[in-house]
Amino acid sequence: MRRRPSRGVPRRPPVANGDGTVYQRKDSRWEAAGYVLAPGNTRRRVRVYGTTRKEALAKLTEKIANSNRGLPVPSAQGSVAAYLTYWLENVAVHHLRENTHTRYTACVDRYLIPGLGKKKLIKLTAKDVRTWLNQLRTTCQCCTRHIDARRDQPHCCAVSRCCSKRLSPLTLTYIHSVLKSALEHAVREEEIPRNVARNVRTGTPRPRRFEPLTADEARQFLNTAQDHRLRALFELALHTGLRKGELLGLNWEDLDLDAGTAAIRRTLQRTNAGGLTTLPTKTRASERRIALPARCAQSLKLHREQQKREREAAGTAWQHSVHVFTTAQGRPIDPTNLSRVFNTLLRQAGLRRIRFHDLRHSTATLLLEQGVELVVIKELLGHAHIGVTATVYAHVRLRLQHEAVTALGNALDRP
Repeated sequence: MRRRPSRGVPRRPPVANGDGTVYQRKDSRWEAAGYVLAPGNTRRRVRVYGTTRKEALAKLTEKIANSNRGLPVPSAQGSVAAYLTYWLENVAVHHLRENTHTRYTACVDRYLIPGLGKKKLIKLTAKDVRTWLNQLRTTCQCCTRHIDARRDQPHCCAVSRCCSKRLSPLTLTYIHSVLKSALEHAVREEEIPRNVARNVRTGTPRPRRFEPLTADEARQFLNTAQDHRLRALFELALHTGLRKGELLGLNWEDLDLDAGTAAIRRTLQRTNAGGLTTLPTKTRASERRIALPARCAQSLKLHREQQKREREAAGTAWQHSVHVFTTAQGRPIDPTNLSRVFNTLLRQAGLRRIRFHDLRHSTATLLLEQGVELVVIKELLGHAHIGVTATVYAHVRLRLQHEAVTALGNALDRP
């Protein structure tokens, strides 16, 4: 005899075959369970939880959908090495820029897997992470990674004379951040209950020191670059603080030389897979429109005429390109080659060697010294948050504060 449903109690919607089971626990949470693809081409039962039936079912449906697309779901009972490999190959590769993914992979292979790879993911503790980081901090990398043994002329552990080559605080912080990112995804997938790496403090490393050009040095550099075919590029770099990739990724359609503006939409980078590749800007805030000084607008007009003459001289050898800055044959400029040209100009100008990126720091420093507000510099440089600008150039602001309070003291000391 068919039972009649109780009045006032809504019937649960049926669950389709293969969608698993969904039920409410005694603690009022909802639990959904089903079978998904696991590493080794096996299947295992997973459980997910939610505050509502709909939420729990949605989480399970997502895992089953990924499983049907052939993406294995890692097991928390598996090793940290297995999970990191899964995370790099199936998750991070879709969310990171190619060069960033390459750096993450090197970090995992070089430090994370050798140090923590054998531990079970579910049993990894904050103490394990802290102990491992302390060991990295105090151990010579030549000895640990057997670097010296692979050298043609060993000069460290292979000859019993340790050079004590240790990782910098900045590198340790980077390694820690990669581990946190991987474990954070494991938490989102409910493989582990919490991100134990977040409970470990590595300390805030000192920001990398840079030596921006002074106003006199900047003038000296521009005078030396006056006759170079890329004069317009170096003027634009020093006047606007654009990144190297942003300069090389500029197209003529991005420029409005009559209005004196430039739209920063893309960056040019060399990747392992695609060679010289045009990519989106570093962050969403990096995509911006900036004002061009009259001097730069005039230099770019002259550069356009020069490019036309180079195209006529190259004839059929010209590579049709929409880039503003190209080689004499019309090809995009390799970032490494631009750095070589920059270093040559520094030597010719009799200036100390700095990185190309320090031109960007020079722009911001000189603007700060001219009294330009921090928010204007932040928009020009394309920083995501004004806190980034304030942190990077804190030493400049501190020097300006010293000058300001000294001037005030002199004024107050006068009768």
